[in-house]
Amino acid sequence: MAAIWSSKHKTDKWLQVELLACEGWAREGVIPQEAIEKIRKAEYNAQRMQEIEQETHHDVISFLRSIQEQLGPEGRFIHLGMTSSDVLDTGLAAQLKEAGAILTAGLATLTDTIAKRAVEHKYTLITGRSHGIHAEPMTFGLKLALWVDELRRHQTRLAAAIEQVTVGKISGPVGTHASIPPQIEEYVCEQMGLGVAPISNQVVQRDRHAHFMTTLALVGSSLEKMAQEIRHLQRTELSEAFEPFGSGQQGSSAMPHKRNPELCERICGLARLLRGYAVTAMENVALWHERDISHSSTERIIIPDACTLLDYTLHIFNNVMSGLQVDAERMLANLNMTGGLVFSQRILLALIDKGVGRQEAYKMVQRNAKKVWAMTSEGAIKGAALVDALNQDPEVASYLNPTELAELTNTDYYTKYIDTSFKRIGLA
Repeated sequence: MAAIWSSKHKTDKWLQVELLACEGWAREGVIPQEAIEKIRKAEYNAQRMQEIEQETHHDVISFLRSIQEQLGPEGRFIHLGMTSSDVLDTGLAAQLKEAGAILTAGLATLTDTIAKRAVEHKYTLITGRSHGIHAEPMTFGLKLALWVDELRRHQTRLAAAIEQVTVGKISGPVGTHASIPPQIEEYVCEQMGLGVAPISNQVVQRDRHAHFMTTLALVGSSLEKMAQEIRHLQRTELSEAFEPFGSGQQGSSAMPHKRNPELCERICGLARLLRGYAVTAMENVALWHERDISHSSTERIIIPDACTLLDYTLHIFNNVMSGLQVDAERMLANLNMTGGLVFSQRILLALIDKGVGRQEAYKMVQRNAKKVWAMTSEGAIKGAALVDALNQDPEVASYLNPTELAELTNTDYYTKYIDTSFKRIGLA
C-alpha cells in the first residue's frame, strides 16, 4: 500500500496516462509514427521536476517540462489537448484501483478469519448483554457470526465504491472534448483498466471519491465496534476474551500485572481518523463551477492515508481475531454469576402460559429478581438463587412446581435456533 501511494508510483501513473494519450493521437494520425516511437521511450526526471517546481509552483507543469527537455522536438506532442486534471484524476483512479484490490483482499481475509472463529464457538455459551447489563444466554459464535454478516455487506459496499471511483477522464479543460476527442479518452482508460466517466467537467466528480472514502470510514466504524467488544470482554470484571499478548510483551510501565487491549484500542482510535477523512471528502464535492483546487490539497493527505490506515487496521484486527484467546469457562461462570436472573423472561413466559396475566407475571418474577440483586452486595451469588426465591414465593409456586422451574433454566432453550442463523449466512 505504501508503494502504491509513493511519489514515484504516482508520477509513473502520470507518465502512463501521457504516453497512452500520445498513442491515442497516433491512432488518429495526428502524431507521426517516427515521433511516437521516440515518445514511447520518454521518461521524467524527478530531480529536475523538483527544480522546475521551485520556479513554477505547479507539479504537472514541472513533470511535463522534465519530459519535454529530454525528448526534444517530439516533446510538443506530450499533453496535447489535455489539462492537468486529465492526468491527475486518471492517474489517481489507477492508484485507487490498486489500493482497492489490497483493501478487498484484506477485508476478505478478515471475514474468513472471523467466520472460522464463529464456527469454532458456535455453541460456546456467553451472557448476552444489553445496556452493559446481563440479558439472556447466547453463544459467542453467534456474536461473531453477526460480524461476518456485517463484513460481507462491507465487501459489497467496497466493491461498488471501487467501481464508482476507478474512472478516468481525458476531456480537456472543461469537459467538452473540444481539444481531445472522446475516442482517445476511451483508449487511455481501456488500456489502464479503468472505466470512463461518461461526462465530466475539468475533473472527475468528487461524489465518487466521497462514496469511496465514506465506505472506508464505515468499514472502520464496524471494526471499531468489534474491537470495542473485545475491549469490553477483556475487562478484569469479565475476562472472557483476550487479544494476543506476546511472552515478552509489557502492558504498563508502572504495573507489571497489566494486560491491556492496546491493539483494539488502537483500532478504535484510527476509526475516528477515518471518519474525519470522510467528512473532508464530502466537503470536496462542492467545487466552484467546472473546478477549483480546494479539493486537491486535502486529497493528497486523506486518500493515501485512509487507504493505508484501513489496510493497517484490517491487518491488525485479523491478527487479533486469529490469535484471540477465549475463556469459555469464564464465560459460563459469568453467565451463572447472577443466580439465574438471565432466565427471567423464560420464567415470565411460562407463567403467562399457565394463564397468568402478563403484568401480574412480570411483577411476580421482578420482585424475586430484586431479592437476588440484593444478594450481590454480599459477594458472588451461589447456586440457582432466582429459582430458590421463586420456589419460596407462594403465588409463583401455585403455578410452577420446582421441577418445572428448574427445567426453565436449561440453556439448550437458547441455542436451539443458532444453527438456523449460521445456515442463513452460509456458515457450516
